[in-house]
Amino acid sequence: MRLVSFLLDRIYPPTCLACRAGVEAAGTLCPACWASMPFIERPFCERLGLPFMQELGPGLISPAAEVNPPVFARARAVARYEGPARTLTRRLKYADRLDLAPAMGRWMARAGAELISETDLILPVPLHRGRLWRRRFNQAAVLATHVATHAGRPCDMGLLTRVKATRPQVGLTREERADNLQGAFRLSEEAASQIAGCRLLLIDDVLTTGATLNACSRALLKAGAVRVDALTFARVVTGA
Repeated sequence: MRLVSFLLDRIYPPTCLACRAGVEAAGTLCPACWASMPFIERPFCERLGLPFMQELGPGLISPAAEVNPPVFARARAVARYEGPARTLTRRLKYADRLDLAPAMGRWMARAGAELISETDLILPVPLHRGRLWRRRFNQAAVLATHVATHAGRPCDMGLLTRVKATRPQVGLTREERADNLQGAFRLSEEAASQIAGCRLLLIDDVLTTGATLNACSRALLKAGAVRVDALTFARVVTGA
């Protein structure tokens, strides 16, 4: 296997996941992209994972979490949705770059380690079957598979389903996003029996307003889950 990898590296030299500059090992970023990767580290809001400009003390939540408390318990993300993080997210989602998912999932498992340690089951945010047919894959499901592999936690792709073909969320206000997703997610009675009493971790690629994760969490909690956390690769951060 090492010989095969050596030969492949000679034929196809590894490149940076974001800018395609030469790197020493496949599945990594070059030094410049790594330095500009907008990783989210503490201090941050314990509910929404929004970064704080300075340390304000343990356990604090942001004004956004106080004004609009999320349905899910906690959210974490690898990075802000900008720079290399935005590039990777869009390439995975729109350019079918599934080769990016292993590294993205590895970073997500690290960023969400605290949540994962208290999770019974990992679930991806589902796509409606029509959109899945057009796109050919669900980026959230791909990421969930790699997060589960790195974390050593079970993952189920089919328990939560999207039964409503919603219009795209881009350009909608927070209220319009919530209305758009009303009744969009559902669990069968059999699926509900499997998650009753469980602590769940929802996986998606990007957290914007949280409307999608809230709608999923509401359906899961109604079905009997005791807690739902959320983990994304990137999240939109405004006013920080």
